[in-house]
Amino acid sequence: MGRASRPAMSGPTVYVRCPQCRGDLRVVLAPAPPTQWFPCPHCRAPVAVVVPRDPPPLYTWEVLPGLYPALPAPRIPPRRRVAAVTVALLVIAVASAALAGVLVFDAWQAVQPGTFGVSGAVESTASGFEQPLAGATVVLTNDANRSTSVLTGPDGTFSFGSVPAGGVTINVTAPGYASRSVSTFVSSVYDGPTSGIVIEMTPGSPSNVTSVSLAEFPDLEQLVASLGAGAILLGVVTIVAGAAAVVSTRADRPAVAVIGGAAGMLSPFAVVYLSLSSVDLAVSVGTAVVAAIGACVVAWRAILLAQTGPAAD
Repeated sequence: MGRASRPAMSGPTVYVRCPQCRGDLRVVLAPAPPTQWFPCPHCRAPVAVVVPRDPPPLYTWEVLPGLYPALPAPRIPPRRRVAAVTVALLVIAVASAALAGVLVFDAWQAVQPGTFGVSGAVESTASGFEQPLAGATVVLTNDANRSTSVLTGPDGTFSFGSVPAGGVTINVTAPGYASRSVSTFVSSVYDGPTSGIVIEMTPGSPSNVTSVSLAEFPDLEQLVASLGAGAILLGVVTIVAGAAAVVSTRADRPAVAVIGGAAGMLSPFAVVYLSLSSVDLAVSVGTAVVAAIGACVVAWRAILLAQTGPAAD
């Protein structure tokens, strides 16, 4: 353990000598904790310094070593914990990069050409309970603003085929009933309800339109934009965690690892905010695992940060 010299009354600056390389270093002590660790600028070994509790020249532990009870032996930050934090940050970086790649693949797959089907039934509530409404006009409009119309059959059902990927709007009108508009989404990556859609019609003026949305995304452009934004945010997490993993190999830089772990903890919030949890379940589970690892890193490094004094420089 290094021995603190008699500090000046003007500030908490002390001069100590490294017990390994015998090099001198100047450190600035914080008010707490009583035992603080500082990296030696010559050999990088951790040097323990006990905060002098009385002004010099009398009544210091240096002049009267038996005056105060012995303090517990200080612990050197274990190298195994530092290595575990580094590995955890690397796992966060690699996992975030992989999840970003999954979102990029989903965006690419979503814009590939394809056709889908949309079907459902129209019911009337005029009699107080649901019953099929035959002869209602059902108009489907896709992202390209192209419309197709059909009439409901005797059982009130309708069906559309060859619907391109993207958002679709289903408008239902019938004499003596208020109009209904239902929005959904079809694609190979994300599907809103596309079959078994039940549309209830209530008596009223056809000019009164009630709109309902069944999907998180209004059109294909919004889906691709959300997937791209999620990939970018996870890429930022990858960069921050990777940089923190490199810097965290030094035991005297615990705050950087806290930043890397916090970045991993925030990754699920980006997925939830962009509504990507309904697009790819694997991404949601992956970001939850990344957040759990990030929480462990923050806890480990926060404890080490509380036990370690400020850097000598």
